[in-house]
Amino acid sequence: MADPAQRTEAPIAELDTALAELDRRKDAWARTSDGERLAMLAEIKEQLMEVAEPWARTAARRKGIPAGSPLEGEEWLGGPYALMAGCNLFLESLSRLDGKAYLTDIPLRELPNGQLAARVFPYSIWDKLLLPGVKIEVWMEPGVTSANLAEHTASSYGAPRASRKGKIALVLGAGNVASIAPLDCFQKLFVEHQVVILKLNPVNDYLIDFLQSALRPLIAFGALRIVRGGADVGAYLCEHELVEEIHITGSGASHDAIVWGRGGEGEANRREGTPRNRRRVSSELGGVSPTIVVPGPWSAADIAFQAEHIASQKLQNSGFNCIACQMLVLPESWDRSDALLSAIEDAIRRAPPRPLYYPGAAARMAEFRAHGEGALELARAGSPPCIISFCRPGGDRYLETSEVFAPAMSVTRIAGVNAEYYLRAAIAYANDRLHGTLGANILIHPRTIAEIGRRRFEEIVAELRYGGIAINSWSAFAFSQPQAPWGAFPGHTPQDVQSGIGFVHNAFMFDRPQRSVVEAPFRAFPRPPWFVTNRRAHILGRLLTEFQYRPGFAKLPRLVVNALRG
Repeated sequence: MADPAQRTEAPIAELDTALAELDRRKDAWARTSDGERLAMLAEIKEQLMEVAEPWARTAARRKGIPAGSPLEGEEWLGGPYALMAGCNLFLESLSRLDGKAYLTDIPLRELPNGQLAARVFPYSIWDKLLLPGVKIEVWMEPGVTSANLAEHTASSYGAPRASRKGKIALVLGAGNVASIAPLDCFQKLFVEHQVVILKLNPVNDYLIDFLQSALRPLIAFGALRIVRGGADVGAYLCEHELVEEIHITGSGASHDAIVWGRGGEGEANRREGTPRNRRRVSSELGGVSPTIVVPGPWSAADIAFQAEHIASQKLQNSGFNCIACQMLVLPESWDRSDALLSAIEDAIRRAPPRPLYYPGAAARMAEFRAHGEGALELARAGSPPCIISFCRPGGDRYLETSEVFAPAMSVTRIAGVNAEYYLRAAIAYANDRLHGTLGANILIHPRTIAEIGRRRFEEIVAELRYGGIAINSWSAFAFSQPQAPWGAFPGHTPQDVQSGIGFVHNAFMFDRPQRSVVEAPFRAFPRPPWFVTNRRAHILGRLLTEFQYRPGFAKLPRLVVNALRG
């Protein structure tokens, strides 16, 4: 059987035709009114709801998830739900774009370091009811203040419509999470006024019929074309004279092949600073994401909950997430580190069975197993074993720099005389030793935050240079809420791209976000729907998608009952 990454499905003539059609419509799209875009988004919601259930079920089957398994919830939440949420939030911002009126409902505050924080979640009454105690703030780059935030928001809408010029963007879709590709397209279409040719990844190009149905209004206008194909099709599109910008979600190697070229040619181009492809390339590329456990007065119940939490950060989507926990950072002298690690191992062993659906996973796991100071294989009924390797800080550089993209995780231990000293040392380790800056997580007891002091704690968190930070949550929650900008910490270059350049989602259209920071209760109740241990996740995923489609108080009781039973 041929490698799906190399499979060609789209004849060159079809690609040329699609690009020519986009070229004819790019200026017309850039000049569409806010009202026209609102009408398209409203229609997309209707089309999306029609295909939501077959979409989620098809994706689950193609990933090897049995019918009726709670794991189907992942395909609801990572597919139709996230896209429906994106539609709703762009409807909100575009309907109140005049005078940036929607900003008046976003609480602002100044952080201890002087940066501006905008609380984008909860935004509606529904957010508060469905996820009490959870918040997301967008921490802006230095220089953005409450007085000038409006000037640094939706600036692409500042020019008169009649003078806007369109561009053609190529979006290279991700193969792991279904909503990534369409939400990447929304960034180009609704924030940057660009038309899009979307090439789906061969791993999940079974989505094409669902996406073409859901996004039909954009296709009918001539603002979007969706194609499939392997690496040869991607290479052809990257070099096409009509393609003006590129966005890729994938690996650093794929990014570098596009920008610099392959093999020796690519290495020479990088050294000399002469890119093969001079187009603007934005990207989201993953990395070695850390989860930092801070010592504190954890009870046995706390350990049990956080063990499920960490196991879910690793095993959700079978480990094929760019912000899956890959480096678990534990306190060296904490008397509960061993108990927590043992509970994590038990949670992994008990996780629902699923196969490795992403190409190359077995080989990557075999390579991973060979590194570190011993590897532990956790047998799982009906699934390949999960591998845990042990790493001294500053030890095996492979474990600190190589994204495994599979059910495998490293564990390291950091010394510290107290919680504050340890947390700062763990953050320095993540910043200085681990590859990538996309997502990081901190698990810390509220009494420990109180001992450190809230102000001092926020000063320490500000030292963590990641684009998505989760405190007592998982950074993937920021991904699932499209009002939170999603991308690497700013400052990477094509020569050293790390987790990427630029950001997507960003439905409130902030021009200069630095990071999205999630904070949740230390031990959430009921169990979050994305936990791999949630027994009602498949039902909750569908109900939450239906709620996003048409929110209402009458839908809350079923959600609450199923959440409590999860």
